[in-house]
Amino acid sequence: MKSITIHNLDSELAVTIEEMARTTGLSKNKLIKKLLRKALGIGEEQLPKRDLSKFFGVWTKEEGEEFDKAIQVFGEIDEEDWQ
Repeated sequence: MKSITIHNLDSELAVTIEEMARTTGLSKNKLIKKLLRKALGIGEEQLPKRDLSKFFGVWTKEEGEEFDKAIQVFGEIDEEDWQ
């Protein structure tokens, strides 16, 4: 990986970058890389997802309740194991 430093940004550009970073929840560095990739037409860098959002809303309420019931045993403590 290489680093690039950009000097003498005008205040309008600097404020806009800072505002976009704040509203998107991205660091300025990540935001600028994302904007550069888009402007250059090379697409977004494919990073592995770190969340489980693709699983939200997949199960019905009944399936969720059935799952909760099935894993309930894992929350129980077997006192004999601690003797």
